[in-house]
Amino acid sequence: MNQIHKITSSRLFSLLGSTRKARIVSASALFLAVCAFGAAGVAPLAPDASDLPVKSVQEDVVAPDLGAQIAAIEQKSATEQFVHEEKIRAGDTLATLLTRLGVDDEAAETFIKKDSVAKGVMQLKAGKRVQAQTDEDGNLQWLRAVVVDGKDIPVKNIRITRKGSAFVAQEEAAKLERRVEMHARTISSTLYAATDSSEDGAKLPDSIVKQIVEMFSTSIDFRGDLKKGDHFNVVYETFWQDGEFVRAGRVLAGEFTNKGTTYQSVWFEDPQSKQGGGYYSFDGKSLKKAFLKSPVEFSRISSGFAMRVHPISGQWKAHKGIDFPAATGTPIRAAGDGVIDFAGTQNGYGNFIIVKHWANYTTAYAHMSRFANGIKKGSKVSQGDVIGYVGTTGWSTGAHLHYEFRVGGDARDPNTMNVQQQAPLTAAEMSRFKTYASDMAHRFALLQPGGSRGTRVAAK
Repeated sequence: MNQIHKITSSRLFSLLGSTRKARIVSASALFLAVCAFGAAGVAPLAPDASDLPVKSVQEDVVAPDLGAQIAAIEQKSATEQFVHEEKIRAGDTLATLLTRLGVDDEAAETFIKKDSVAKGVMQLKAGKRVQAQTDEDGNLQWLRAVVVDGKDIPVKNIRITRKGSAFVAQEEAAKLERRVEMHARTISSTLYAATDSSEDGAKLPDSIVKQIVEMFSTSIDFRGDLKKGDHFNVVYETFWQDGEFVRAGRVLAGEFTNKGTTYQSVWFEDPQSKQGGGYYSFDGKSLKKAFLKSPVEFSRISSGFAMRVHPISGQWKAHKGIDFPAATGTPIRAAGDGVIDFAGTQNGYGNFIIVKHWANYTTAYAHMSRFANGIKKGSKVSQGDVIGYVGTTGWSTGAHLHYEFRVGGDARDPNTMNVQQQAPLTAAEMSRFKTYASDMAHRFALLQPGGSRGTRVAAK
């Protein structure tokens, strides 16, 4: 019977045809969709949160260990250190300085007063910085100070450090950071008004302004020639310590436009030659006079290059030099760049120095009271360097400098010598100079955005 039913159903389904099959399938799909929609329509809404049952949970909470936390904070505080910085004030004592630095350490104060190095802290000048590190109780960990010379230039650092319950003081030579600065200025009234302006946020140091005047004074009358609109560029060196300005150094290059004409000068000191540095035009010609007119500042001539009655022997004799009377101890300057060829005592000259210059020029200095520090045979000197001090050693009747100018070993009257410039650069020096001058010219180009700057000529 089951078998007959299967055959009959199969036949019946095959007789319905394709059209009826499609209608049955469509009807089935529609029936299922209606059922699904009906089910979605009668789905129950989410219950209100206020109707939900509330369940209380009770747990034991462990209170924090405040003692342990306090101990940890105290331990951290015990290791904390504080760094203070102060500037020396006029009338400061060691006690007042240490107080401002947060130092409350009697042992440290006693050490500074007694130690030969540490006591240098008590001799610092007003305005100088002192740094100190302490713990939370004011015990000194270290102290650092900078000692300066008479020209306010740092010469050494003093550092005091705690070592257990004791202290150690050390000093070392001050290490300065060299920087090169470039500035451009336009004249609106006076030179000093321009250098004090802050158009680029910097005031030019007075020593730099003085060098600018000296550099161009033979070409420009700064009292009457300056015109509104004149301008200049300057490149110079400065020295710093720990981010603090110490001093300005040398003008490395200058360019000054006055009445449409631009004057240029660049400093060059060849690292491979024995000659001192000097200012040159950008084509390598020296701008410095070869020799000073007087090795002693602000002095008259008491005896010139001529025949005279010798003050000691009373006989007529050629005076082969020039005498400059001056007080004992007056500085004597090297007349030109060169190397010390002799430094010692020689017959009637007393304390005597001979400086060998370029070519066959030498200069001699007699009757000195003493030599300057570091002066010895072979020492390199630059024009204007102090080499000794006026005295009355040897055959002398009073304090004065006997100065000789020699060519090939023969004394000549320096007033009749026409030596206008220092030694010319050699081929090798000229090659190195051109590289250096090119760098300075590039710096000038960076300082001026464009436009004509007039006819350029060397400072004279």
